[in-house]
Amino acid sequence: MSNVIIKASRNTENAPKSTVSTQTVAFSHYNNISAQLPVDPKTGDIVVGNIKDQVKQCLTNIKAIIESTDHVMDDVIKITVFLKNISDMDAVDEVYATFFQSYLPTRTTVAVAALPMNDALIQIEALISNGEGTAPQAPCALIKLARNTENAPISTTSTQTVAFSHYNNISSQLPIDTKTGELVAGGVKEQAAQCLNNIKAILESINHDMSDIVKTTIFLKNIADVEVVNDLCATFFPNYVPARTVVKAAALPMDALVQIDTSVSHGDGTPPQLPEDTRFLVIEASNTENAPTMPCAHTVAFSHYNHIAGQLPLDPKTNEMVIGGVKEQATQCLNNIKSILESVDHVMDDVVKINIQLKNIADIDVVDEIYTTFFNSDLPARTIVGVSAIPMDALVQIDAIVSNAESTPPQA
Repeated sequence: MSNVIIKASRNTENAPKSTVSTQTVAFSHYNNISAQLPVDPKTGDIVVGNIKDQVKQCLTNIKAIIESTDHVMDDVIKITVFLKNISDMDAVDEVYATFFQSYLPTRTTVAVAALPMNDALIQIEALISNGEGTAPQAPCALIKLARNTENAPISTTSTQTVAFSHYNNISSQLPIDTKTGELVAGGVKEQAAQCLNNIKAILESINHDMSDIVKTTIFLKNIADVEVVNDLCATFFPNYVPARTVVKAAALPMDALVQIDTSVSHGDGTPPQLPEDTRFLVIEASNTENAPTMPCAHTVAFSHYNHIAGQLPLDPKTNEMVIGGVKEQATQCLNNIKSILESVDHVMDDVVKINIQLKNIADIDVVDEIYTTFFNSDLPARTIVGVSAIPMDALVQIDAIVSNAESTPPQA
């Protein structure tokens, strides 16, 4: 069914091109943009200057890509900012505000250990609304629903939740007590609980609940805290566990220990869609014996997208790390993703976005060497970052967002 709706993979000369990714891959009502480095598209080099100059270049590249597809910056639904230094946040916000003057997307900001290209201080990725859909869908003037609730922390640089079509995108939640505006007391367990309670409050404000979440990305300051957070998550998701990726942060805003990002199903859609036409869409979570056992679903499909949990280089037969270096480990991660996709009658070329975390950013060339062998057509949009640790002391972790042309069925 993957050829019913067609991916629109596009590049423009007005932004930096890559041999291992496509600048923008649209499918159905969303457009996925590869993470942009502060590279001048004319020279291929990092722009000269300070953090503000680099932020401006990243956002200018995103703007050029968006405009090349007849969209504007106000069509951005979500922004993710990867920083080398979390102390640069204020400088980022100052420049950022000039690109979004009438509306603020949802946002995640995290410091990581390394970025591609040594002199880069920042990298930014974006998710864009695509009301016209991709062929053969007919264009539809869908309306964004950007909302805040007083029952969760309100930010001056982002909106808590922005719904478009059949998805709701929630700004990453820090462990902030809504009443005080301060971090909650306690360790990672208390902080993770506050993050999840903030997410719950946002969802309840728009008549949703935790079971509507399809994917979580958990940013941890200390990767050793993963088991504590996994145990806590089980109490918030007793009957169904969304796809999940755990990422080691070098630092988080407010010196938090944890930050949680979520994508949420939105069956009723956004106007002018009619609620009775779409509210009965079903979340399809599934696992396969051909991929490693995880504390979450391997894949969660909803509407026209499928979300694959972060894959570690584990042999599914033993659930142990494969022997070898980063090349062997990256191959195993991609084979695990391939097995998950095949278990739901999809192929690697249905992937629209890939996210890669590397323990050593210098391994990027080795990963690229085998990465392209898994795809036969246009390459997905991509984000790659360096992290100081990965669960199970792996060298690489990879997750994916996949086109789902058949969509999920209405509830019987």
